[in-house]
Amino acid sequence: MTRNHPQPSRRAVLGGAAVAALTVAAGTGTAQAGTKTTWPTEFPLPDGFLPEGITIGSRPYAYMGSRANGAILRTDLRTGEYETVHPGATGTASIGLKLDRDGLLYVAGGGGGTARVISSRTGRLIRTYQLTAASGQFVNDVILTGDRAWFTDSRAAILYGVPRDGDGRVRALPLTGDWTQTPDVINANGIVATPDGRGLIVVKSNPGELYHVSLKTGTATKITLRGAGSVVNGDGLVRIGRTLYVVQNRLNLISVWTLSRDLRTATLTRTITDPRFDVPSTAARYGNRLYLVNARFTSPQTPETTFNGVAVPL
Repeated sequence: MTRNHPQPSRRAVLGGAAVAALTVAAGTGTAQAGTKTTWPTEFPLPDGFLPEGITIGSRPYAYMGSRANGAILRTDLRTGEYETVHPGATGTASIGLKLDRDGLLYVAGGGGGTARVISSRTGRLIRTYQLTAASGQFVNDVILTGDRAWFTDSRAAILYGVPRDGDGRVRALPLTGDWTQTPDVINANGIVATPDGRGLIVVKSNPGELYHVSLKTGTATKITLRGAGSVVNGDGLVRIGRTLYVVQNRLNLISVWTLSRDLRTATLTRTITDPRFDVPSTAARYGNRLYLVNARFTSPQTPETTFNGVAVPL
């Protein structure tokens, strides 16, 4: 494990993750009262890391996954310094990821079609679920709600529910209703739980739509957008109450929406932009900030390409 700052104690990680699970399960994110203004709003990542996902629990540590080799870093938000938690392996990828109450990271495996469970304390790979064929699909993002971690597949009209207790079988939930799968593009991408925890909200990156998905039936109901025609290039989602933040990666912005109580409509209230955005992919909340990783999809993806993360006020 490569360290740039002291590792948080086992007690701190366990206690923080327990609180985090209560908020993440409801899709509300972390609920700290504030973030100190002296904390950095930009932090470096290793050259060639190819970041995409980010997750934060109740403690000030962000976990980020690599598309290059599946490695996972932990950054101390107070200092901006990072350490390698999980080294990854050739042929693997860590796309979306979420931290569970017991300190486990649930990680979407991208083109490998996997869901992996990794200890945030030791970096040990605990188990791997093969959700799809090992090629032709793309397991993209994940949310924790109830007793399952729900994963999107950007190449198929289906969600996968992985049991969080390590027992039981993976549940495949085909998307029906208003959902229409578009070939050869990114479809289902970011995912959060509904305010009542009984359903899911999924962004369809192309052509840029939001859907409310029933966990019982898989019926997907298109959410009518007011104030903008689409959320094209929608990637990571963050929900705080009935406010939904949509990271629109190649547009270099975050659109902020108010969800109606019946989840039939979403009204655009504002957008967040920043000159430091360079194709941000996903976001996570800590205190009064959103932390994002710049995936830089439009830049050369080489071992020498530089990467970073940035924070913006809510």
